[in-house]
Amino acid sequence: MKNKTIDPKQIKGWGIDADPKNDPTYPMRDRMNVGEDPDNKHRPTLQPTHQVEKLRSIERPNISAVYGTTVPPKGLSGMIRRAAFKYSENRYRHWLPLVVADRVSVVEGVVDDLMHGHVPNIYAEKGYPVEWKHNRTAFITKMATIALATAGVVALLSSGKSKKKSKKKDYLSRY
Repeated sequence: MKNKTIDPKQIKGWGIDADPKNDPTYPMRDRMNVGEDPDNKHRPTLQPTHQVEKLRSIERPNISAVYGTTVPPKGLSGMIRRAAFKYSENRYRHWLPLVVADRVSVVEGVVDDLMHGHVPNIYAEKGYPVEWKHNRTAFITKMATIALATAGVVALLSSGKSKKKSKKKDYLSRY
């Protein structure tokens, strides 16, 4: 079931601090000798949205005034992101696919580099030379953990192939 767009005015407690007279930071502002916000009546100018596809939360009536993405969602990771934004931000169905989409995007980037004839230096890009220089103990621990996990997965996967099929006794055939 997909969530529908929510009207914020219908949610109890939404925007509870919107009233400047009920602002919980008022005592702090008074102590710091800070007046009201310079221009709290006008929203910032919206950035243009027609140039690049923007994904937005279903909880917001419109896109936020400022956002940082310059790359539109594309490929498999973009499909995963579009699916995630169909759900509310308070659901795992929203956040877990976004985490997966980030990992898929990394793989897509490596594949794209290889397709363009560039072999990425993953060792340097992950910062391993710097970690070796400044945090050698953690680096050795991390590499040992990766090696043990890889060896465990390989052992687990290869042990399933070498098992011989055992004959099952048919206890019902006697009767």
